[in-house]
Amino acid sequence: MNEELIFCPLGGAGEIGMNMSLYSYVKDDLQKWLIVDAGVTFADESFPGIDLIYPDIGFIEDKKNDLLGIILTHAHEDHIGAISHIWPKLKCKIFATPFTAVLVSEKFKEKKIDISDYLKIVPLGGVLDLKPFKIEFVSLTHSIVEPNGLYIKTPNSKILHTGDWKYDPDPLVGSNINSERLKEIGKEGISTMICDSTNVFSVGRAGSELDVRNSLLNIIEKLNKRVIVTSFASNVARMDTIFYCAKKTGRQISLVGRSMHRIYKAAKKCGYLENAIEPIDPRETKNISREKIIYLCTGSQGEPMGAMNRISTYIHPDVNIEAGDTVIFSSKIIPGNEKKLSKMHNQLVRDGIEVISEETDFVHVSGHPNRDDLKDMYEWIKPTSVIPVHGEQRHMLEHIKFAKEMSVPYPIKVENGDIVRLYPGKSPEVYDKAPYGKILIDGNIGVDEDAKSIKERRNLASNGFLNITIIIGNKGEILESPVIYFKGLPIIENDKFRDNLKDTVENIIKTFSLKNVKQDENLIETLKIGCRKLTKEKTGKKPVTNINLVRI
Repeated sequence: MNEELIFCPLGGAGEIGMNMSLYSYVKDDLQKWLIVDAGVTFADESFPGIDLIYPDIGFIEDKKNDLLGIILTHAHEDHIGAISHIWPKLKCKIFATPFTAVLVSEKFKEKKIDISDYLKIVPLGGVLDLKPFKIEFVSLTHSIVEPNGLYIKTPNSKILHTGDWKYDPDPLVGSNINSERLKEIGKEGISTMICDSTNVFSVGRAGSELDVRNSLLNIIEKLNKRVIVTSFASNVARMDTIFYCAKKTGRQISLVGRSMHRIYKAAKKCGYLENAIEPIDPRETKNISREKIIYLCTGSQGEPMGAMNRISTYIHPDVNIEAGDTVIFSSKIIPGNEKKLSKMHNQLVRDGIEVISEETDFVHVSGHPNRDDLKDMYEWIKPTSVIPVHGEQRHMLEHIKFAKEMSVPYPIKVENGDIVRLYPGKSPEVYDKAPYGKILIDGNIGVDEDAKSIKERRNLASNGFLNITIIIGNKGEILESPVIYFKGLPIIENDKFRDNLKDTVENIIKTFSLKNVKQDENLIETLKIGCRKLTKEKTGKKPVTNINLVRI
């Protein structure tokens, strides 16, 4: 009997973000697949004009007839952000708990896709029977409500896929971590645990939202002017804390930013934030005195279109800020955002505004497990093998070392695309490689990493643009002086440069017969080479060059 269980990460193994994992059960000629999560990551400067990236699903798209569905562990963008982009190619069922389902529905509404027949809501602690898989949702704690570990059982194996988690004894909003169920699962015998690696270098515990609430209340009670708090919109517990602090300090609260309103509405719809005071529309806060208002806004990472950036640059239409006010960055500084945030912090301080952040005060706790949290999970589950995910290479390697310290017999390091045989065998092994890659969201179109548009944009960003239009009469004569247009070139003497280009164009044209239309292609190419060569001599740049021959 040919029987096999396979695990394959298409994203999230070797990077933080863009999480997507595949599971496959094989028995004789039967093979069924599951997708766990479908996330995005943020693009860096190497992809100009790109904001988001998600995993290439070509490998699983070829198997969509055997795909049982997509299971979502929680509602963070690095776990659900790609769902509306990949689903049209798969047309499969989607399984999620209520809060995650609300946010997923909104994504499809924006794309005008009716997902109602495919989106299946799973109750907290619910069980799915997707033969040959049986999946139990196990409540954990994280920096968003309804994070779930997945207890995956097949006829031959028991797997725990943790998703994102931490151990928070006082999460404030949502369920506590179901440690008793995790201990029971551990006693049932887990062969492999696929586990979060984000904070493996951090000692101690990640900390509790209750501790952050107490600290923030202590800080805000001492402030006597306008208070602006910026945080991750998805952190409903932190949102609830700011509502709590507003009420305790006799202030009104206003939510600023589209994502903040979206999460607030989703949380209320799912029965969270029941005791929160009613927020005020930002447009109605201008007549409220400075000491009586708290704004909770998006943009904690310095995003150009985030509310905090617009407030700090004094272009927000509804929220004003002035000397003596305080901005609290109640969030982690994500690696890669240091320059943007440093610039914002410095500008605020220069303008007489107090800045409070994780660098100065206790205003944030992570949503991922520190080493003591990991130790708890290992002691509860007692896995035979561990596969670290949700981390860069250095995180996963350190997690392997940690697993060995915890006496796990068979920890294994994997990368995106690795096909891992979980069963049969004494321990997991990488035995093949699936095609994998990244899809860049370019405007509203998904393109490959090596797409022509991206290469052209990089070239434009590095070398600038040169456009020359030549008007030719019906007798083959030049009717006007060449029209020259350029952008992004370090030109000091514009007129001299233009004259040099015109001379180059005219000298090249003299070697061609303009009456012969068949020569146009060679003429255009020769003009491109000549004009780029001159520009390189004058500026050190070889611009993207376009030649227009206009015959009238």
